[in-house]
Amino acid sequence: MNENQFFRDITLKICGSLEIEKALGDCLGLIREMIPLESAALATYDPGMRISSVLAAATDQVSELSSVQVRQSRNTHGKIISWYGNREFAATVRCVERILEDDVIAPVADKMGTPDSSAMQMFLKLQGRMLGSLVLIRGEIAPYDNEQARLLSLLNEPFAIALSNYLRFRELNRLKELLEDDSRYFQDELKRKAGAEVVGADFGLKPVIDQVRQVAPLNSPVLLLGETGTGKEVIANLIHNLSNRRNGPFIQVNCGAIPDTLIDSELFGHVKGAFTGASFQRRGRFERAHGGTIFLDEIGELPPEVQVRLLRVLQERYIERVGGDEPVDVDIRIIAATHKDLPSMLNSGQFREDLYYRLRVFPINIPPLRQRRSDIPSLAHYFIQKKSMDMGIADAPIIDSNSLQLLMSYDWPGNVRELENSIERALILRTGDMLDFSELGAGLGAADSKAGPKRLLDSINAAGSLGLDEMIAGHISHALDITGGKVHGPDGAAGLLKINPSTLRNKMKKLGIPFGRKRY
Repeated sequence: MNENQFFRDITLKICGSLEIEKALGDCLGLIREMIPLESAALATYDPGMRISSVLAAATDQVSELSSVQVRQSRNTHGKIISWYGNREFAATVRCVERILEDDVIAPVADKMGTPDSSAMQMFLKLQGRMLGSLVLIRGEIAPYDNEQARLLSLLNEPFAIALSNYLRFRELNRLKELLEDDSRYFQDELKRKAGAEVVGADFGLKPVIDQVRQVAPLNSPVLLLGETGTGKEVIANLIHNLSNRRNGPFIQVNCGAIPDTLIDSELFGHVKGAFTGASFQRRGRFERAHGGTIFLDEIGELPPEVQVRLLRVLQERYIERVGGDEPVDVDIRIIAATHKDLPSMLNSGQFREDLYYRLRVFPINIPPLRQRRSDIPSLAHYFIQKKSMDMGIADAPIIDSNSLQLLMSYDWPGNVRELENSIERALILRTGDMLDFSELGAGLGAADSKAGPKRLLDSINAAGSLGLDEMIAGHISHALDITGGKVHGPDGAAGLLKINPSTLRNKMKKLGIPFGRKRY
């Protein structure tokens, strides 16, 4: 076969298929007619990461895709760059007497289990852009000569074109899989409200909101502490929305809801073939949060081995997918939350001390609902409106004064989440325009039922102006009940409510609230 025929036949084979492993296998026999060889491999090189990646390998028996990756040393990296940068055409091919003694090929051959042999390596460039290389393995220690190197150099352009086409094809497939993956993932996320409204920001949660405004513009980790149901996710969302990352993703992870067998894949992703059922590459939550914020809820539930890997992410700012060894840089802001006593977990060895102090750069304690009763009326009104809209109720019902008294007196061990659920249950069971919380009263303990007027008055004073006439009327009525209907004086309702007696009487007339003898 003459050189022209050699070039033509190889070009048709290598450029005839986007399945690069098949094209390489088809070329093997034709190349062997001019150059002795046992196997061949196509590889790329990432100068930024210093990683050599074998894309495809072929022998007489098999041709297949490969995922072998090796990080080259800095000295080897310098050699590779100098070879790619050499403008002399003859320098695109180099002969290697023994691959296991070669700085560039030896690490890859060792990982692939290739025995020692002579080889030729042709560096592939297209329009001045570094692409990769073609390596021919002879199968014995018998160095190639200059004439064989010249023949191989004839194939530089068709192999470079084929490799470029394959890389573009692979990138299109990768983007397609990412779009499909994102579509599946974000369909579940659409139900979550993009920007949560913080009810109580001007009352019981004001100290928390002040801390949020201080830390939000920074990239520092935040640790949210508080009982279950206090609204840690809402605060995390607020931090993200007030930060410079607001246009990036906000990814939530409930660390306690992911099985131990899946948590590595969920957090760090996996490569294709990493385990049974891994039929495609999948990005983990950290990768999805790149450029944004990741919220690790219930951080105390993380297994010890995952705590180690999380610490590495905080320190090194990169991850490694399950089944892969290529580092993936991640630019994320971490917000963690827990209802557990982490210091106690440190003492018992359940939580790593170094990770705890990495996360606890700026701790924010979110008080339980029983310590911020002033937020209950506003929260109740908000949930009534929200749930009524969700349930298709045209006219949202109201809360009568007795029901509001019950809500204010209850300790809410389940915090805001319990209040929300109680509102929803009352909406489902309602029979008229008013909501009934009588079932909630059965849950009050003896101490709650005997708390007396002082506790009720504390709730009234904490509530302040509610913006709803019915609720204001309820507060005034409670104060009058406590004072026996007396309006004026230090022990009168005006004194308890801290308003002018004349103002109180005007409000009572406006709202139709009887006083004095009329009341009793």
